[in-house]
Amino acid sequence: MSNKYEMIIYWSEEDKAFLVEIPELSGCKADVETYQQALENAEIVIQEWIETAKELGRIIPIPKGRLMYA
Repeated sequence: MSNKYEMIIYWSEEDKAFLVEIPELSGCKADVETYQQALENAEIVIQEWIETAKELGRIIPIPKGRLMYA
């Protein structure tokens, strides 16, 4: 499956790790050592989030692409 959800990847000095967040999927995030791992792990956590949502009968948001922030 091709991921179409927006991913935000940034370095956290506090965690000493790259963090990746998927804003459209509440609570969907991961922390890793490298930027490349952030991309790879994002795909994994998105799939796991979707699988869990299906099992729990929750609504899975349709990817909106780039989100606009004020």
